[in-house]
Amino acid sequence: MLLITSIIASVLSIVFVRLSLAVIGLRRKNKVGLGSGGHDDLERAIRAQGNFAEYAPFGVLLLACLELNGAPWWLVAIPGIVLIAGRLIHAKGINTPPPDFSQRVLGMKLTFGTLITLAILNLGLALFKLLG
Repeated sequence: MLLITSIIASVLSIVFVRLSLAVIGLRRKNKVGLGSGGHDDLERAIRAQGNFAEYAPFGVLLLACLELNGAPWWLVAIPGIVLIAGRLIHAKGINTPPPDFSQRVLGMKLTFGTLITLAILNLGLALFKLLG
C-alpha cells in the first residue's frame, strides 16, 4: 500500500488546484483566454502553476517507488514533506511582486535536493535488493 505517498500526492494535488484556480481567476479578471496578455500577475501565476506541474509529478513517482520497494515510512514522509515545502516556497516567491528570487531559489533548492535524494535512495534500495 502507498499510504504515505497517497497523503503527499493528495496535499500536492490540493496545492496544484489552488495554483490553477489562481490562473483561472486572473484570466477572467484580465479577460485573457490564452497566454498572459501582457499581465505580469497572470504571467507569474501561469509560471507558478506550470513549474509546479513540471516538478511535483517526478517527486510523487519517486516517493511511490520508494514506498513500494519497502522503505520505512519516515524515509518516504520526510522527503515528501520537504517536496511540499519546496513547491510552496517557490510558488510564493514567484507570485510575490516583484518576484522574490530568494524564495524561488530556496524552493528550487529544496525541490532539486529532494528529487536527487529520492533518486539516490531509490537507486540504492533497488541495487541492494537486486544484489543482496
